[in-house]
Amino acid sequence: MIKSELVQKIAEANPHLYQRDVENIVNAILDQIVDALAQGDRVELRGFGAFSVKQREARTGRNPRTGKQVDVSSKVVPYFKTGKEMRERLNGAA
Repeated sequence: MIKSELVQKIAEANPHLYQRDVENIVNAILDQIVDALAQGDRVELRGFGAFSVKQREARTGRNPRTGKQVDVSSKVVPYFKTGKEMRERLNGAA
């Protein structure tokens, strides 16, 4: 599912809302999550999961095309850990 499909499903489930309003709400939620992660904060949605960032250390990689070694700098990457309720639903325990 892509974002536009999510917006469409939410709009269909809530006929009292305009699709453009639903799109604005979804974008606002996602923007807030990204902003919090950019500040190094953790975003927890109970039952769904938690978004956080992890630091990846610098390392030596390899260019797959040429085989030459390449220095890869350290970077911050997003991380998502599923919540207990989601894991149970996905595994059929709920």
